[in-house]
Amino acid sequence: MGRRAPTTPGPSSITAELYLAYGFQGLKVRRFEKPGSPPINLEVYEMASPEDAYGVFSFEYQDDPAGIGQGSEFGGGLLRFWKGKYFASVYAEGEGDGVEAAIFGIGRAAAQAISSTGSEPRLIQLLPGKELGLVDKSTRYLKSHVLLNQRFFISHQNLLNLSQKTEAVLAVYSRGRQKAQLLLVRYADADEAGAALKTFKKAYMPEAGDKDRVKTEDKKWTFARQQKEYLLFVFSAPAESDAESLLKASEERILMGHR
Repeated sequence: MGRRAPTTPGPSSITAELYLAYGFQGLKVRRFEKPGSPPINLEVYEMASPEDAYGVFSFEYQDDPAGIGQGSEFGGGLLRFWKGKYFASVYAEGEGDGVEAAIFGIGRAAAQAISSTGSEPRLIQLLPGKELGLVDKSTRYLKSHVLLNQRFFISHQNLLNLSQKTEAVLAVYSRGRQKAQLLLVRYADADEAGAALKTFKKAYMPEAGDKDRVKTEDKKWTFARQQKEYLLFVFSAPAESDAESLLKASEERILMGHR
């Protein structure tokens, strides 16, 4: 089931932490009213960059594409899209004839009014695709350990030293009837990545020692590996080979980008 739109202005479940993590710059709100129909709200958030706007959108992406902006979805009466460095949501404060069409009309007009476009984060391109089981709509572009924990809990402490100077992408991969999580993090340089890996391993997988993997109590695998300024992690892999194949595919993409 798709989410239900909020009944008062404001996003349904996104917190201020989300917008601040992605470099919130400003917000414009418009309210459209027509006799006999529920009011419709348009919210347009200006973020620090197109990558940040994509990040806000990706954090809750779960419904079917709506063909608006550079990426969109519509479900439960809520339209969400991103274009350039802007993220927007459109929703009605109720239901009625013609409401859905009006939401789409307002959304298209808002997207057309944004003249600039941008690119998805380059980090997304380093993820293996559906050939290795990438689950549709599972990719999250992250800038905060708080947000990471909301999608896959690691620790209350910021073990990976995530900040606005780093970027991370989390995706889910289907391994038969089970699923594994792949996390890629890019740092300013290899030294920062190495320091974060040391902190992570000491706190999260101390039994691994000098190895880059450990089998957890639930009989699944956790991997942690460095490749230049990147850290690569696999969590909850049902088999050692599953984790290895995901990391190898990502490492190949990283190395190709450094040529």
